[in-house]
Amino acid sequence: MKEEQLQKYAALVVKTGVNIQKNQTLVIMSPIECAEFTRLVTEAAYKEGAREVVIHWNDEISTKIKYLHGPDEIFDEVPNWQVESMASYSQAGACFLSISASDPDLMKEVDAKRISRAQKAKQLALREHTERLMSNKNSWCVVSVPTRAWASKIFPGLDAEEAVEKLWDKIFKIVRVDRYDPVAAWKEHTDILSSSMSLLNKYNFKKLHFTNSIGTDLVIELPKNHLWLGGAEKTSGGTEFIANIPTEEVFSAPKKDGVNGIVYSTKPLNYGGNLVNNFSLTFEDGKVVDFSAEEGYDTLKGIIETDEGSKYLGEVALVPYDSPISNSGIIFYNTLYDENASCHLALGRAYSSCIADGDEMSSEELMKAGINTSLAHVDFMIGSEDLNITGTTYGDEEIPVFRNGNWAFHL
Repeated sequence: MKEEQLQKYAALVVKTGVNIQKNQTLVIMSPIECAEFTRLVTEAAYKEGAREVVIHWNDEISTKIKYLHGPDEIFDEVPNWQVESMASYSQAGACFLSISASDPDLMKEVDAKRISRAQKAKQLALREHTERLMSNKNSWCVVSVPTRAWASKIFPGLDAEEAVEKLWDKIFKIVRVDRYDPVAAWKEHTDILSSSMSLLNKYNFKKLHFTNSIGTDLVIELPKNHLWLGGAEKTSGGTEFIANIPTEEVFSAPKKDGVNGIVYSTKPLNYGGNLVNNFSLTFEDGKVVDFSAEEGYDTLKGIIETDEGSKYLGEVALVPYDSPISNSGIIFYNTLYDENASCHLALGRAYSSCIADGDEMSSEELMKAGINTSLAHVDFMIGSEDLNITGTTYGDEEIPVFRNGNWAFHL
C-alpha cells in the first residue's frame, strides 16, 4: 500500500504540482535522505515526457559541519556554477521542484549570524532565478518528505522508523494521495480555494484588521488593484501549476507602507535549521520598528536585517483554523505544513502576481504600486482559534472576514 501511495504522490507532484510539459526539463532540489522519493519523481517525470531531470542534492549534516568549522569569509560567497546552473535552466523554461525536509533542531549550536550571512549571499546570488519563480515565469512546486530527524521531532515518543511511518501516513492523507484519484481530488480542492479567492476579490477590501486574545492587533492596508490568489496558478505561458503541496491558503500582498500595529506568532518558525518561537513584530507605516522572541532572537534579527525590504511585509495569507492540517493537531516544525494550518504573513518580497498586471511591471512600477521587494521571503504563522479579521471596503463598510478563526461568510 505504501509503495502504491508513493507512486501516486510522485505522479501528483509531476502532473499537478509542476505540471511538466512534454520536452520540458525538471530541476529538483532534494536532500540526500529523500533519494528514494526523488527517484520516483524522476521516473514519473520521464513517463510524462520530460526532456531531462536534473537533481541538485544537498546534505544538511555536511552543511552544519561547514557552518561549524569553515573559514568565516566563505559564508559571503556562492560559487558561480550554482548561480549559472539555476539561471540557465530557468531561462530555458525548466520547471522546479524543491523538497523541504530539514531537521528543525540541527543548527542549534551554529552561530545564527553565519546562517544569516549564508542565506543572504544565496538570496543575492540567485536573485534572477527567484524573481522568475515569484513572477510565475516558470512553474514550481514545494513538497515535503519524511526524514528520521524531522519525524522524530514531531513524534518524540516513537523510535525513528515508527515516527517516519506515522509521518508518511499523515502526509499521504493531507496531500490527498490516499484518494482513488489524487489529481481529481486536487482539482476539486483548488476549485474550493478559487471560490474564496473570488469572493475576496469581489469585496476589494481597502484594509484588514487582525485581532486575537494573545495580543495581535494589526491593520494591513492592501494596494489598489490587489488580487487574491490561491490553489492553482498559471505561468506567463499559460501552464497551470500548484506551488505548494499541500496548500490551504488564499493570499495577497500588503501595501508596503500600510501596516500598523503588533502581531504575535502562533507556531514556531523553522528557518535554516534554527527555530524561532513565541515572537512578536511591531509595525509602523509598514516597517518593523520593534520585535521580540523567546527563542531564536538572533535568527529573527538576521531575517529582518537581510535588507531594507525584509523589514516590511510581502504576503498576507488566510487559512481557516478548521482545516485539515490544523485539525491534525500537529505542529510540523516545517513552514510548508505549518503555514497551511494557519493564517500567516511573510517578511520580504511580495509576489508580483498579487496585483493586476504585476507580472508585466518593472521593479520601479511595482514599488510605486506599493508592492514590496526584497531578497527574502519568510513566512510566519499568526492564525489562532480566536482570530478575528474585519475587512473595510472603499465605501468604508466593515465586513467580518474571519470570526473565531474561520471564515465569517458562506463560500
